[in-house]
Amino acid sequence: MIERRTVFKVALATGASVLVAACSSDGGGGNGEPGKPAPEQPKAKIAAEPAVNAKDVPVLQPVTVRVAEGTLTDVKVTNPEGEAVPGDFNPERTMWTSNKPLGYGKTYTYAAKASGSDNKEALLNGTFSTLKPAKEIRATLNPADNAEVGVAMPISVKFAADVTDKAAAQKALEVKTSKNVEGAWAWLSPRQADWRPKEFWPANTEVNVTAKLYGVPLGGGAYGKADVTTKFKIGRNQVVKINTPDHVMKVYRDGKEVASYPSSNGKDGDPNLNTPNGTVIVMSKEPVGDFSNPRYGYTNVKKKWAVRISNHGEFIHENEENHGNIGKANTSHGCVNLFEGDAKKYFDSCLIGDPVVITGSKADFPTTSDVMDWLLDWKTWQSKSAI
Repeated sequence: MIERRTVFKVALATGASVLVAACSSDGGGGNGEPGKPAPEQPKAKIAAEPAVNAKDVPVLQPVTVRVAEGTLTDVKVTNPEGEAVPGDFNPERTMWTSNKPLGYGKTYTYAAKASGSDNKEALLNGTFSTLKPAKEIRATLNPADNAEVGVAMPISVKFAADVTDKAAAQKALEVKTSKNVEGAWAWLSPRQADWRPKEFWPANTEVNVTAKLYGVPLGGGAYGKADVTTKFKIGRNQVVKINTPDHVMKVYRDGKEVASYPSSNGKDGDPNLNTPNGTVIVMSKEPVGDFSNPRYGYTNVKKKWAVRISNHGEFIHENEENHGNIGKANTSHGCVNLFEGDAKKYFDSCLIGDPVVITGSKADFPTTSDVMDWLLDWKTWQSKSAI
C-alpha cells in the first residue's frame, strides 16, 4: 500500500509539472506556441468618417481619414467603378480629406495605410454607402450665360418639381454683383424662386449666380440633381413709360426722354381689354407675331415687330390696320399699337428685361404670371422669402 501511494504522488507531481509548462512561455503572447512571443500591434490607429459600414451618408459630407501615433502613407477611397475620390493630405499627413462631392446611391471602398511611431504599418479597409434620393430635382437658371439684359431683369430659378423645403433650397442660392445692389429672393410658386433688386439694376452691372443644389435636401426625400450657374450683364438703362389716356409711348435712357411714339392702347371702357397698370418687362421679341384669337373672332392675324411684355397677353407691336386710331384713341384688345416705322425702331432698341411702366388704365395687371416680379411692392416681395 505504501508503494502504491508513493507512485500516485509521483504521478500527481509529474502532472502538475506538465500543467505549469503549458501555461507559461518565454515572454509569449498567447499564440499557443510555447516559447514564441505574440506580434505587437502597431501603435498607429486609423479612423475614418464616414465610419466603415456606414449607410445613407450625405453626398456633401467630406470623407476624412485620420491617424493617431503615426503618418498616413497612402489613402484611396474608390467608387464602384474603381475611380478614386480626389482629396488632399494635411501638411503633417495625419489627415486626408476629400475635395469633391460623392455620388448618390453608391458604395465606396476604403484602403488606407499608415506608418506608426514604432515603424509598424497599420491598415484600414472597408466600405460605406451614400444615400439614394427618392427623387432628383433638376433646376434651370435665367438669364443664360453671357446674356445682356435690361435693368428690370429678374434672376429666375425654376425647378422641375415642387420644392417643399424652400429654406434649404434658398440657402444654396447666391448672387454676386460688380456693383452694390440691394435685392432679395422670393418664391413665386413651389417651383420658382426669383431674385430682383429693390430698385432697377444699375446700368452695366456684372452678375454671377450660383445655385449649389446638388446634394441639398429639397423635402419629401428629394434632392437637388446638379449645381447650376450663370454669368450675365445688365445693359444700358432704358425705360418705357405709357400713360394710356395720352395715346403715346415714351422711351427714356438714363432718365432722359429719347423717343416718343404715338400709340393706341387697350380699350378704355372695358377693363378686360385695357392695357393694364403696372411695371412689366420685355420678355421676348418676334419679327412677326401671331395674334390670332378665335375668342374675339379673328384668325391668322400677323403683326410685325412684336415685343411681348407679359404672359397675360400684352405686346407692343405695329398695327397699320389701326392706323387711324394710333395717337388718337385706345381701340386695341390690350396691346400697344404703333406705326410700323416706330415699332421697328423700338424693337431694335429694346433688350429682354427692359421695364415698361403703364399707368392710367382702369385695370391692373394680375399677379398670376410667372413673370410678375415688379407688380409686387418691396415689402410684399420680401415676405415671400423662405428665410
